[in-house]
Amino acid sequence: MTDGTPTRARRFADIVVPAAERAGYTGHGAKARFARDTGMTESSVSRMWLGNALPEARFYEAIAQVTGLQLGTLLVEGGVLSHEALQSLSETDRTQVGSALTPEEAADRLGLKDEVGRQMFYATYERLKRLQDDPSDHADTDHGGTAAQL
Repeated sequence: MTDGTPTRARRFADIVVPAAERAGYTGHGAKARFARDTGMTESSVSRMWLGNALPEARFYEAIAQVTGLQLGTLLVEGGVLSHEALQSLSETDRTQVGSALTPEEAADRLGLKDEVGRQMFYATYERLKRLQDDPSDHADTDHGGTAAQL
C-alpha cells in the first residue's frame, strides 16, 4: 500500500511468523516443517512468511494448532471474518456464556443412536461425575468398575 499501512498479508505474517518461531519453527528447514505440519506447500509458506500472500482459509485451523494462536485471530487478520462477526460468535459461544454441553447433546454429536448405548453413555457420564466430586467413592471397584456394572 502506498500510504504506509501494512497489507493484510503483512499483518498476518507479523502475527504468524513470531508465533511459529516460538513454537519451534526456526533454523534450516523451518518452512518445510511448517508446510508439512499444516498441509500447505512450502512455496505458500514462504510467500506467507514474507507477508506477500495470505494462505487459503482451509489452512487457518492447522496454522492455529501449530502456532498456538487463536483461530479467531487468524480469521480476522486474514480477512475471513470481521471483528464484529467474531465478537458475535464469541457472545453466543457456550464457553463464553457458561453453558455446558449436555450428555444428550454429546451423545447426539457422537452419533449414538441406539437407546441402550445412550443409556450406557449417560450412566458412565454420571459415574465419572460422582468420582470427580468424591474420589473416595470407589465402593464398587472390586466388582469390575462402571463398565462391568452396566
